[in-house]
Amino acid sequence: MAGPQSVSVVLLLPLLLPLGPTWHAAAQRCPQTCVCDNSRRHVACRHQNLTEVPNAIPELTQRLDLQGNMLKLIPPAAFRDLPYLTHLDLRHCQVELVAEGAFRGLGRLLLLNLASNRLNALPQEALDGLGSLRRLELEGNLLEELRPGTFGALGALATLNLAHNALVYLPAMAFQGLVRARWLQLSHNALSVLAPEALAGLPALRRLSLHHNELQSLPGATLSQARGLARLELGHNPFTYTGEEDGLVLPGLRELRLDHGALQALDPRAFAHCPHLHTLDLRGNQLDALQPLQGPGQLRRLRLQGNPLRCDCRARPLLQWLARARVRSDGACGEPRRLRGEALDALRPSDLRCPGAGAEEEEEEVAAARPRAPAGTSKEKAGAAGPCPRDCVCAPESRHSGCEGRGLQVVPRGFPNDTQLLDLRQNHFPLVPREAFPGLGQLVSLHLQHCGITELEAGALAGLGSLLYLYLSDNTLSSLSAASLEGAPCLGYLYLERNRFLQVPGAALRALPSLFSLHLQDNALDRLALGDLAGMRALRWLYLSGNRITQVSPGALGPAQELEKLHLDRNQLREVPTAALEGLPALLELQLSGNPLRALQDGAFWPVGRSLQHLFLNSSGLEQISPRAFLGLGPRLQSLHLQKNQLQALPALPGLSQLELIDLSGNPFHCDCQLLPLHRWLTGLNLHVGAACAAPPSARGQRVKAAAAVFEACPGWAARKAKRTLAARPSARRTPMRGRRQGANKVGQGQVQGGLAGELLQAVKQWEQGVKVVLFFRIFPSHQVAPLL
Repeated sequence: MAGPQSVSVVLLLPLLLPLGPTWHAAAQRCPQTCVCDNSRRHVACRHQNLTEVPNAIPELTQRLDLQGNMLKLIPPAAFRDLPYLTHLDLRHCQVELVAEGAFRGLGRLLLLNLASNRLNALPQEALDGLGSLRRLELEGNLLEELRPGTFGALGALATLNLAHNALVYLPAMAFQGLVRARWLQLSHNALSVLAPEALAGLPALRRLSLHHNELQSLPGATLSQARGLARLELGHNPFTYTGEEDGLVLPGLRELRLDHGALQALDPRAFAHCPHLHTLDLRGNQLDALQPLQGPGQLRRLRLQGNPLRCDCRARPLLQWLARARVRSDGACGEPRRLRGEALDALRPSDLRCPGAGAEEEEEEVAAARPRAPAGTSKEKAGAAGPCPRDCVCAPESRHSGCEGRGLQVVPRGFPNDTQLLDLRQNHFPLVPREAFPGLGQLVSLHLQHCGITELEAGALAGLGSLLYLYLSDNTLSSLSAASLEGAPCLGYLYLERNRFLQVPGAALRALPSLFSLHLQDNALDRLALGDLAGMRALRWLYLSGNRITQVSPGALGPAQELEKLHLDRNQLREVPTAALEGLPALLELQLSGNPLRALQDGAFWPVGRSLQHLFLNSSGLEQISPRAFLGLGPRLQSLHLQKNQLQALPALPGLSQLELIDLSGNPFHCDCQLLPLHRWLTGLNLHVGAACAAPPSARGQRVKAAAAVFEACPGWAARKAKRTLAARPSARRTPMRGRRQGANKVGQGQVQGGLAGELLQAVKQWEQGVKVVLFFRIFPSHQVAPLL
């Protein structure tokens, strides 16, 4: 007599037979250029030169990775057939335009990554239909403006990343609709003006990143619109003064970063309306004096490292306040000479005294220690609203003046005394004369690009004591003198790219003790010689790309001990300048791409092994890499770029344990047994590496990481496979449980082992490989299917 299982089989048979092949085909559908993981509902179509979204992607896909293609345009409803998408990656796809309604139908999408594309604008309805989106990445595009309403449909968004764009202005209600946004990233733009209502409508905002912009003063009124802020990052902006009148009212603020700016004075009540401020970062400014802060009663950390603090009797109140309020502080004395370099937190009030060896000397010490008057409170401000030169525009509200592209033959004069940004680019004055900018003691940013300048006379920058940014790019300069730069001692960013320099103007640059970033790209330098960087202790970023450098002399980089970025790409180096890298303990990024290196020798990067995070060696003609070339690297290295070289072989690199990115694409790898160690190493990395076989012909086009069949005949392959199998075998302690499970399976399957029932069970097992079991249960009642499974 047939049991209940037999009845179930009979009932299921007419349903399974016609549907099985259809469901199996649907589960296996995958575009030829993609890799589909149906069990996890992931599809990856990376770096396939796709010009449009593939149309055969499984409908149930949840994660779609299209990065590294050539889409350029995202048309309307481009993903309408993928309603279950939760993650969409469109990085590095050369996208120039997102059409209105491009993402309609993606109501479940949580993450949209459009970083590193070429977007210069977003249409009003480009992001419609993304009501569940939690994170939007727009970093590294060309966006110049934001239109109110652009993000109005993103009511669930928590993180918006707009870093590394070209934004210069934020309009009112720019982020209207982002009622749940918690982190807004606007760093590395060119923002100089924020509308008073720019941040209105962000009730949940907790973190705002505005570092590396061109804000000339603290936009307190604008920032106070986001009253829930707990962390505010404003470093690397050219502020010179901050006071209570700036109107920063943030009752929940816990951390404030004002590091590496141009602060010369800080009012004691600057943060009086930030009562819960816990950490204040003032590193790398120009503060020589600081009074006890009034208002932030919960302050526990004050960072002052890199300021020229004057440790005399006028600093006693600060030291006493730090002890009384239990505020931890760093920083070191810059003056007087007897205390230079002494840690501030190691001093006692009795150590801070004014000299008693003469009234004149004491008066000099006291005058030097006296806090400078805030910008805009001196007599100079009374004459600030002066006339504006003819053919120029002067904006008193932003303190910007400009005469861009007016065909001027001489440097104009007569700008308002409180001007902080002066734009004179695209004119024609070959000579910048002595004292060319009188009365502009508050000037922070000076633009002189594309002016045909061949010479700066001695004293050309006289009186520019607050100047932080000087743009001299795209001129015809071949030399500079120290006398021409002496009037700008606070200059931190000097742009000299695309001029005619044959050598680094080292003697002139010694007049800039605060120089932070030096840009000399695309000149005609042929070497970096000993002494070129003498005196540049503050230098952090050095850009020498696109020159003719064949040699970097040992010791040439030594004076810049705090160097973090070194760009030597697109030069004529034939080997890694290993000896020159000695003495750079802080180097994070090294660019050597586009040099004719051909080979890497043992220990090529040993001197910077403990600090280096990003290494670029792409397009360098590399044919050979020594097994010990990267010796010393690994603890911190995050990205390694080796694409577009001539590598046929590459040793395994097990020491690089912290890699987040390694790019080996565009190399003609020869997939033979010599490449077996690399194959084994790559299979252990959860990274896309782009390595493909170019030879032998039978393996051409296969990914090195996935080409197991190519290496099966290699010596040691079978032994290693057996070792892996042994390691994966369950331990003896688990055997009884395994046996019980097997016994249970036998009992459950005993009535369907033979004949038609057995064949049906086999079909079901095959079907499971393509479609998740959960779908099976949605079609058939569980009490019918359970005995078969």
